[in-house]
Amino acid sequence: MSDTGTHSLDGVGVWGGGVTGGLVAGIAMGLVLHFGGNQIELLGGLATEPGTAVGVGWTIHLMLSIAFGLLFAAIASRNAVQQLMDDFSDYVIAGLVFGAILGLFAGGVLFPLAMERAGVAALPVPFLPIAGTTAELFSALLFGFGHLVYGLVLGGVFATVNGITPSGVRERAPVR
Repeated sequence: MSDTGTHSLDGVGVWGGGVTGGLVAGIAMGLVLHFGGNQIELLGGLATEPGTAVGVGWTIHLMLSIAFGLLFAAIASRNAVQQLMDDFSDYVIAGLVFGAILGLFAGGVLFPLAMERAGVAALPVPFLPIAGTTAELFSALLFGFGHLVYGLVLGGVFATVNGITPSGVRERAPVR
């Protein structure tokens, strides 16, 4: 920390942390969504033929993950935000909050707009082995959990790329 009580972040760390954090967090979230209920296939199904939905879904998901990682970096590097960040756990909490807000925005705004633009009135693929209200609840919970995983990993990776590590690590290993 510097004399002003903020961490000194440079452009390479901020933007590198945003890209790296977004990509790693996107992979973690993608694995939750892919193996939890084939929701990655659902994302790809809005854009392409069903046979290529998984690959296209992963591509779209990772591109969006990097873009939102850069948005997190832009927000987390602001002086007003930096004054609130003291240690690694603050970045993880900020990431969790960011992931929760992102999940609400994606599920409530972006996904419905993408469905409308694609001319889809209902979900394009039967992606869960269960039906009805139980499937809808499971899908919503999985989507929310996935975004919390994204935020948790994003905050942790962003902090680590910028040399901010958990206190336990700092005690056991030399960190810059």
